[in-house]
Amino acid sequence: MEISGKIIAVLPLATGEGKNGTWRSQDYVLETADQYPKKVCFNFFGDKIEQFPMAIDDVVTVSFDLESREYNGRWFTSVRAWKADKNSTGPAPVAQNSVISAPAFNGTPAASEGSDLPF
Repeated sequence: MEISGKIIAVLPLATGEGKNGTWRSQDYVLETADQYPKKVCFNFFGDKIEQFPMAIDDVVTVSFDLESREYNGRWFTSVRAWKADKNSTGPAPVAQNSVISAPAFNGTPAASEGSDLPF
């Protein structure tokens, strides 16, 4: 899967010790450029942090995998990025047909015969 947008937050680096040694995880928050922008928190794990450095205001396209896992009866979903490309021209434009225009309102409601509306 892919998503494009602007990096609006770089969260603190998380580290820890596991059975295979030290691990590192870096979380970022991306905001899309859609009509209704969405914020998506994703992370890079291990060597990918240095391979794809990002900073606030970078415009990027991120390739990622979604994964959910259960722990103590609760489910957790992660957005694990595996590639990021910096865009020099900005995020992908919103598709032309994604905005639906309503007809212009002239100030008076349309009359409809047989309607039980009060106007």
